[in-house]
Amino acid sequence: MRELTARRPAAPDAISAGEDESTDLDGDIIDAGFRDLGYDSLAVLELASRLERDWGVVVPDEVAATLETPRAVLDYVNERAAVK
Repeated sequence: MRELTARRPAAPDAISAGEDESTDLDGDIIDAGFRDLGYDSLAVLELASRLERDWGVVVPDEVAATLETPRAVLDYVNERAAVK
């Protein structure tokens, strides 16, 4: 079974928009809020789009808005990827 991991939690490098250059993405950020990490709502929607494309897991916009941390994204994707 394929599993999304926290190599760099919730793939902040997969988010191409909204990154605050002062944010240290190399630290332990798995439970940090995306907003605290410098990512805006458009960046989270971009992440949802990339997860659908790369993992085949649909993340509706209304769900993406509730995924506030890298851990929440990991859990959401891995729960749905396991069902496939």
